[in-house]
Amino acid sequence: MTVAEEELATGSESSGGQAQEQAQTHVRLEHVHKAFPGKGRRGTPFTALDDVDVDIRRGEVFGIIGQSGAGKSTLVRLINGLESPTSGTVRVGDHDLTALDERSRRKVRRDIGMVFQQFNLFRSRTVAGNVAYPLKVAGVDRAERDRRVAALLDFVGLLDRAHDHPEQLSGGQKQRVGIARALATEPALLLVDEATSALDPQTTGEVLAVLRRANRKLGVTIVIITHELDVIRAVADRVAVLHGGRIVEQGSVYDVFARPQAEETARLIGTTLRERPSEATLARLRRKHTGRIVSIRIQDRAGLQTEVARVFADHEVAAEIIFGGIGEVQERPVGSLTFELAGEPAAVDAALGALRAEGVDLIEENP
Repeated sequence: MTVAEEELATGSESSGGQAQEQAQTHVRLEHVHKAFPGKGRRGTPFTALDDVDVDIRRGEVFGIIGQSGAGKSTLVRLINGLESPTSGTVRVGDHDLTALDERSRRKVRRDIGMVFQQFNLFRSRTVAGNVAYPLKVAGVDRAERDRRVAALLDFVGLLDRAHDHPEQLSGGQKQRVGIARALATEPALLLVDEATSALDPQTTGEVLAVLRRANRKLGVTIVIITHELDVIRAVADRVAVLHGGRIVEQGSVYDVFARPQAEETARLIGTTLRERPSEATLARLRRKHTGRIVSIRIQDRAGLQTEVARVFADHEVAAEIIFGGIGEVQERPVGSLTFELAGEPAAVDAALGALRAEGVDLIEENP
């Protein structure tokens, strides 16, 4: 542990007993429905969230992914108590936010940090002044403020920029200041709302590394709201896929990415990983390849490709890889390979049947 991490861990309840608390639920949404009134005399209500159930465990990084308009922003405002559900319950720790008045919700909100897409830094304050601001509002004395600000800026790698102003920083540096400020009051929960969508890939990686370190070293539960699957793949433990206001799928990041069950999830993942051919690519492939076209999902299973090759050979089916891609999620392989299969139709059917019987996940790319 670095000096900065030791300083931040001192007196922090979130880091103590993390192993025992790991499996506890930190945030729970049950049957949450949120509708907004329609505009005009005949305007119909707009449903932003519909029967949403989510459990977020204490100490994990949980991703909420979805396209624009899926309901992500509404969901994060429910978790931090800035909105109330039309029906259902929202619990953060031991608190049922739906049963609290605004004054009580503000007290719960003190234990929740926020990181925003647009940084929201004070231009008139230095980097150190921005990080110190929530501590000053909380009534922390000057000596403790200075100690904590120095430790936080060291933690995010910006101690040497303490006396600079935000306009002197890059976008990634501003976001790291935002993370330091969000961690200043030692929150147990950190909400990260599209915090990397305006950053380039390298800078995004630097910001995500800071978030992952905050989770691992400080024990902070992190909820990341984003439309970027690469962000989820890089840092999240589990993920929920939000589409049209509903959770269409949730689970470990690996399971959701490697074996998506919902059509919306498969489409979202396919556009990012590009391991399966698109319809346009399939049309091009079919012009060049006249055999059966089948995609096989790569599983975290030793010898899978050798097993597939053996089954095709046993059935006298010629198999040529014509498309595919394999990457990593949580240090495990994920992706698919697309084959053109040539042979007697009955032999091809038998080979595919044998692979299915052995638990191989395959998709026939029908014309």
